[in-house]
Amino acid sequence: MEFLKACEDMAGMVHDATKDLVGTKRAGEQVGMGADRTPTKLIDRIAEDCILEYLSTNPLCHTLISEEAGRVDIAGDQGTIFLDPIDGTFNAIVGIPFYALSVAYAEEGFVRKAFVRNLANGETFTAIHGKSAFLDGKAIHVSDIGNLHKSALSVYGRKFDPGRVMHLGENIRRWRLLGASALELSYIGAGRIDGFIDLRGTLRVTDAAAGMLVCTEAGGRVSDLDGNDIWFPDEVTIGRCMVATNGSLHQKVIEYLR
Repeated sequence: MEFLKACEDMAGMVHDATKDLVGTKRAGEQVGMGADRTPTKLIDRIAEDCILEYLSTNPLCHTLISEEAGRVDIAGDQGTIFLDPIDGTFNAIVGIPFYALSVAYAEEGFVRKAFVRNLANGETFTAIHGKSAFLDGKAIHVSDIGNLHKSALSVYGRKFDPGRVMHLGENIRRWRLLGASALELSYIGAGRIDGFIDLRGTLRVTDAAAGMLVCTEAGGRVSDLDGNDIWFPDEVTIGRCMVATNGSLHQKVIEYLR
């Protein structure tokens, strides 16, 4: 089955299964520990179970890497899917309409296709490697902002270590901490924000893979804190730091972080 069509089906299943939980205490009930070593909330478990059920009869990949279940063998012939069933779990639990299903398909170590659905409003970001990025089927492109003083950045710093973030923050126009990295990366691609910087060292491949492709296919740039290509292992217990921008701001951001 064609990947993006399958993602539409999975997104519909997840939305229908979780919509009545959003904004409720029950959504945040802890039902176990995820493979990423963080508590699994009920809404995460229900969303992931929908995807696992779908893949059991529609094997789109050989391997699934998911935030909660970890590595799962699927009956497909090839490829790996990186899944975050609910990116922005806290937002979903408290009813903030900014949380997403994030799905990325990779072959030979490279992400080829991406799907990010804002489950609160239905907006869908997609990307195919070498063929641009799209919002609800229309091509998108990053902003042309080249001046930090005019920029809007989503910036996350380590707890009790605000130094690097504050140095950068003194030179940007707007801070936006929206709480769902896949959507924030996609927002760069759509020109809604100009960058996403995460200094916490906790960003995992399931969080970032789909949004990264949307961002770069729309003209953005993604790197580590030194401006080098960023690499994520197929392991949800290992996190990374990230700088993602519209490209025009990238070197300026790297310099301020240094």
